[in-house]
Amino acid sequence: MKKSSENKVKSKETADSRKHKAPVTTITRNLDQLYGPTGNIYETVAIVAKRANQISVEIKQELNHKLEDFANVTDNLEEVFENREQIEISRFYEKLPKPTLTALQEYLDGEVYYRNPATGVEASKS
Repeated sequence: MKKSSENKVKSKETADSRKHKAPVTTITRNLDQLYGPTGNIYETVAIVAKRANQISVEIKQELNHKLEDFANVTDNLEEVFENREQIEISRFYEKLPKPTLTALQEYLDGEVYYRNPATGVEASKS
């Protein structure tokens, strides 16, 4: 069997972290729900980890795009401007659920498509 890192993971839809009802804090999960679809808890962890990385990159790109508007090109390092809108955007992103929690919720809701090339298994809970 090939390493689980070769699994292909993608979301059925583009992830919008604001639409998911992922918990903001960590909660106890039932392991039977996690490894049921794959039959292997380690493969499930790899799938969720890859999806969490994808979500993290998407959120970071979105945040950087929004903060580009506030970029100030100045040569003087002593000048620091405090911008209320920039602070509010940053606070909003800080309050979002962590990418791991969002990915786990997507997995449990059947919104993550995954494929294991070694076994030929392609699945998504519907």
